[in-house]
Amino acid sequence: MINLNDKAPDYLGTDENGREIRRSDFPGKTIALYFYPKDSTSGCTAQACNLRDNYDALLAAGYQVIGVSVDPPEAHKKFRDKNALPFPLVSDTDHRLVEEFGVWGEKSMYGRKYMGTFRTTFIISPDGTVERIIGPKQVKTKDHAAQILG
Repeated sequence: MINLNDKAPDYLGTDENGREIRRSDFPGKTIALYFYPKDSTSGCTAQACNLRDNYDALLAAGYQVIGVSVDPPEAHKKFRDKNALPFPLVSDTDHRLVEEFGVWGEKSMYGRKYMGTFRTTFIISPDGTVERIIGPKQVKTKDHAAQILG
């Protein structure tokens, strides 16, 4: 599990186009690595679109946004294209990253228990250190960019 002040891994995975994404691909940038449960669901769409709508402000503040879910690349591509998302979406189908970051676990909805991703954002400094974590109970999907910038 990755905690505050830990070093984040360099290799993050492959995006919707099969391209490898590494933290080191964005030198001098603070990475907003956000984990979300599922492409094209209402909360995940609201969060992604809020980040899209505020992307210029995030870039101007030195951030690079990278989304991660366990959905396959095809789902990411459809989600990204439909919502005109300007940032990469890492496909973590083997659950390597969600488990390494400690955001995979048992969830419950309408009394049904299942395994899933806890909506969490890790703010990673340019040197690779996790400097802030916005946890599942804190993430505001419709105002997430302001949380990152704040």
